Amino acid sequence: MGSPFRAKILLRQGDITESRVDAIVNAANNDLMLGAGVAGAIRRKGGPTIQQECDRIGSIALGEAAITGGGRLAARHVIHAASMSLGQATSEENLRAATENSLRRAEEQRLESIAFPAIGTGVAGFPVARCAEVMLAAIRDHLNGPSSLKRVEMVLFDRATLEEFERVLARMKDPPDC
Repeated sequence: MGSPFRAKILLRQGDITESRVDAIVNAANNDLMLGAGVAGAIRRKGGPTIQQECDRIGSIALGEAAITGGGRLAARHVIHAASMSLGQATSEENLRAATENSLRRAEEQRLESIAFPAIGTGVAGFPVARCAEVMLAAIRDHLNGPSSLKRVEMVLFDRATLEEFERVLARMKDPPDC
């Protein structure tokens, strides 16, 4: 029998801002400034209310995640996963914590679906293969326990990133209790 994780995870190439899920995850800096990359696309498509909500929240700790409304996006919420400081690189520790805390924010809201990008692999320069390993392991560990989440999408911007995530997922082992 397959694990809950494999039944609930979907990898696909696309534009995360078009995802029809309860929440999309923003690859954020800890100042919650929506600049370039995924954050810039969220700002452009979602409208000014998302940045206004981020401004009210203010800076958050590295590895933390904050939730706002989705503005004009198809998703009702945006979860801002702070894996880096503005202009800095993403660390493995911050990537893991930001992924875990994004899942916690989804649970706190009892969300059923969430979409993640490959956090930290754009301007923050984190290697795609290691990103896939860290994020998929954190998601697997979360989904193999009690969870309101019924679907977790990894929405990857290009074919090469999608293929790397597919390779990592194919190699992953389920925890022993599955």
